Amino acid sequence: MKNKKPFLIAEISANHCGSFKLAKKLIKCAKDNGANAVKLQTYSPSTMTINSNKKYFRIKSGLGKGVTIWDLYEKAQTPLKWHKSLFDYAKKIGITIFSTPYDESAVDFLEKLNCPFYKVASFEMTDIPLIKKIASTKKPMIISTGMASLDEITLTFNVAKKFGAKDITLLYCVSNYPSKNTDFNLNNIKILKKKFKCKVGLSDHSVDNNVAITAVALGAEVIEKHIALKNQKKGLDLKFSLKGDEIKNFKASIDSVNELIGKKNFFRNPSENGSKIFRRSIFAVEDIAKGDKFTKNNIRRIRPAYGLEPKYFERLIGKKANKKISKGEPIDKSFLNFR
Repeated sequence: MKNKKPFLIAEISANHCGSFKLAKKLIKCAKDNGANAVKLQTYSPSTMTINSNKKYFRIKSGLGKGVTIWDLYEKAQTPLKWHKSLFDYAKKIGITIFSTPYDESAVDFLEKLNCPFYKVASFEMTDIPLIKKIASTKKPMIISTGMASLDEITLTFNVAKKFGAKDITLLYCVSNYPSKNTDFNLNNIKILKKKFKCKVGLSDHSVDNNVAITAVALGAEVIEKHIALKNQKKGLDLKFSLKGDEIKNFKASIDSVNELIGKKNFFRNPSENGSKIFRRSIFAVEDIAKGDKFTKNNIRRIRPAYGLEPKYFERLIGKKANKKISKGEPIDKSFLNFR
């Protein structure tokens, strides 16, 4: 990222549609169309959530509406068994490849593949134990900040610094899929640069190239966009993906700059609030009797966000539940003598 030009990350996400061959074609597409790096997502359904039909785990709107979170990620995952081959293929054709780990085990897995740096997803940026784990690798971190307040970004940034991250890039992000122009406040880029004095970029889920172009005009050094093949017809993220040689046309004219720059104060559109339910929170993953101590085996930080925030996880370990809790129920302050 030492180039004067923006560093373009091509995000594959779930657009491989479960096909290893398509995943390789997407990496080649990124390379052929000038992306600086290509990114995977490293998780399995069991590291994202639990297989439950309870109301907490059923998606009510947006991508995946009507299915469980487990079913969505079972369909969208990039299988772990693909990773080494995809890393090797990217190296062979000369494009940088890295990934987003969604839990600590994914970091350990990616370390064995010599992943050069790491991306933190917006929904995981409040998962402080995960931030500590990634930061402890001492490798560069790119942190998406969708839905986050300045206080939340400050906590995550400071924890990353404290636990070993020396090179941090913050990505301004709107966590709507696809994002509308009215959701953006691109002055947030300048605010983040001034406050954190680090590299700042944009994770862009819009369908308007002017968003990213304006972001660069405001100082964005990194741009992340989802990609697909030119004539691809299926893909979970297809609606907000650049397709084939559209990547080469990414530098289109910027007719709507004044509209996109937005407010001078840091602004988070209320339209994002509905997405917060897909953050991680603390759930019981085993039946817990009254008086039982909370352990790393009977509670976990998983999606969705009906329980306590992940920042309380380490403080909970060893404390006693003040009532019976069944598997799949969120842990909130009413379940324990919490101080």
